[in-house]
Amino acid sequence: MSRRFIAALGAAVAVLGLVALPASASRAAEPPPVTAAAAAQTLTWTADENQNAYTSAPTTAVAGETTIIFENSEATGNEVGMSHTLTFDTSTPGYNHDVSLNITANPFDANNGRHEATVTLAPGKYRYFCTVPGHSTMAGEFTVEGGGGDTTAPTVTATITGTQDTNGNYVDQATINLAATDNTGGSGVASTEYKLDSGAWTPYTAPVAVSAVGAHTVAYRATDVAGNVSTEGSKTFTVVEGGGGEDTTPPTVDATVTGNQDGDGNFVESATVTVTATDNEGGSGVATTEYKLDDAAWAPYTQPVLVSVLGAHTVAYRATDEAGNASTEGSKQFTVVADSSDTTAPTVDAEVSGTQDDEGNYVDVATVTVSAQDAESGVASVEYKVDDGAWTAYSTPVAVNTPGMHMVGYRATDVAGNVSEEGMAHFTVVTQDTTAPEVTGQVVGQQDENGAYIGSAMVTVSATDNEGGSGVASVEYKLDDAEWAPYTEAVQVSAAGEHTVLFRATDGAGNVSTEGSETFTVVAGEVDETPPSVSAVVSGTQNSSWQFLDAANIGISALDTGSGVGSVEYKLDGGAWTEYSEPVVVNTAGTHNFAYRATDLAGNTSAELTGSFTIVESGPAPGPDVCPDSDVRDTVIIGDIDSQVANIDTGNGCTINDVIDEDGQWNTHNQFVRHVKAVTRELVQNGVITGALRDRIVTAAVNSTVGTPTSRV
Repeated sequence: MSRRFIAALGAAVAVLGLVALPASASRAAEPPPVTAAAAAQTLTWTADENQNAYTSAPTTAVAGETTIIFENSEATGNEVGMSHTLTFDTSTPGYNHDVSLNITANPFDANNGRHEATVTLAPGKYRYFCTVPGHSTMAGEFTVEGGGGDTTAPTVTATITGTQDTNGNYVDQATINLAATDNTGGSGVASTEYKLDSGAWTPYTAPVAVSAVGAHTVAYRATDVAGNVSTEGSKTFTVVEGGGGEDTTPPTVDATVTGNQDGDGNFVESATVTVTATDNEGGSGVATTEYKLDDAAWAPYTQPVLVSVLGAHTVAYRATDEAGNASTEGSKQFTVVADSSDTTAPTVDAEVSGTQDDEGNYVDVATVTVSAQDAESGVASVEYKVDDGAWTAYSTPVAVNTPGMHMVGYRATDVAGNVSEEGMAHFTVVTQDTTAPEVTGQVVGQQDENGAYIGSAMVTVSATDNEGGSGVASVEYKLDDAEWAPYTEAVQVSAAGEHTVLFRATDGAGNVSTEGSETFTVVAGEVDETPPSVSAVVSGTQNSSWQFLDAANIGISALDTGSGVGSVEYKLDGGAWTEYSEPVVVNTAGTHNFAYRATDLAGNTSAELTGSFTIVESGPAPGPDVCPDSDVRDTVIIGDIDSQVANIDTGNGCTINDVIDEDGQWNTHNQFVRHVKAVTRELVQNGVITGALRDRIVTAAVNSTVGTPTSRV
């Protein structure tokens, strides 16, 4: 499995947990329109597999037409298919809102994750961020300077006015006055802002009256037309009730618990705790409000607290005023229970996308996008698994790039705990082969002292296609002035004289190798016409019946006193002829037949010799026939699909059709397919069938209707 797919799975869990990714973030958005003329400047943002920050981003710019480039691609370090957006903020006070930009980029979108847009920037500050859930810390700002060369920030001052007591406190009310100038830079003041206590930045247009009793801090700043921002200033002051006086009365504090309740008063799925505190009598004002949920530590209360953990809870609360008086601690008890009214599982679906070949296979990569809906309690989690892998939380589209047939299962769970029926997507990934095969040639035979071949020469050609992966489709050769001809076996050349043989190979994807050549000379003379002698010995541990226990080794030797041994070959149990280089180990129980032969350098081949032997297991004797009424059809047939795989005995009296059990009680088609995958995997592990035969059986199971509602009628 590739690094990209593994990392995709890890990033999906870490970033979004159980939250399904919105459709807008799961596929590439159409890129914003691009103007024909080149912009005066280019600003570039990049992103990778990190959901906490952009990889790179500008901090300054100049006003005017600008090309925006946003790249989130494999080239910038994103190999897991994670989506990001580059979005300009058009609502937060204190920033320019004149540019609407929202680019979604994904390494596997139509632009390979690189998008451009042309905008016009005005002097000031712009804020940008990523809208994908879980990526909220991906944000920043940059400053745009005017074209006039103003680089000096304005100055801003504040004065607090009002009636003060002997301690300097403002009685009943204080008024904030701000003044800003931009004499040095010359572009002029564009805006003045203030922030009172923990409030938001607010445009300053007129003096601000503050009558809330207590200590206050006002912050202020100004921005000129060129976008230069002043250093932030601040002032602190205190407002007291008329007449002043020491505050010795603690504030009052209370809490309310709200939410959807059942007949027993329990809160269904969640409860919201709201704490309120006032300090009317003392006059110094509330300084802090705190709460504590169950056994947790005290925490500052800033907004209503949502409690969704099922069970009984106790919330405690308290407040302290500016004079240091602490309220009596209050508490409330409540219980959160699950929603028992929702008994309907969510619906879940998946879509497979990618480039397909003429046979419907996905070239290089297939992307699986899962979506789920639940109209009642809502979707709590979506999960997927690839082939025999573990269930994994789904958050972003899953890229599968391992060549071969794949099955991606998917399911969803709602807030009430209802789990959908497992769905499954079937597809095959193939590799786009662009690498030509490699081909080599060799000339062998009996040679004289000048290197000429006596009587005849034997030309052999071999080809491999390891890098491309599509396999060698054909090998050709051309002797002297003859036409190209298919190469199927060694070519014997006996005509006297100089010869040149050309050879080439083509793979399954149509890639043709570089043409190779060999030049040689054949002369008349006494020719070796005697084939070599060849013998074979089977060795191993045998029982009293001369059967080999667990395994046997086939050793072959050949001798040629003329031109010398050129090659030794063998074939086992009716298989293809294979070049012999070392003893052949056979460890499959049963009777085996083998043949062997040798060819000398003059091209003489010995007579084909044969042998046979039997291997038995050294463990306990086999048990009784487990399947006395076996399905003995010649091939493995599932429904009406013939896999063309021989329906052999699996070793205990049961055939492959028996263990597949297509007539069993299968609730769903997916359940049957999983069963077939499991039993055929065991057959491969036990040496009953090969991995290639297993793939054919699983494909037949996938294409069958076993387990579908139609098959159960």
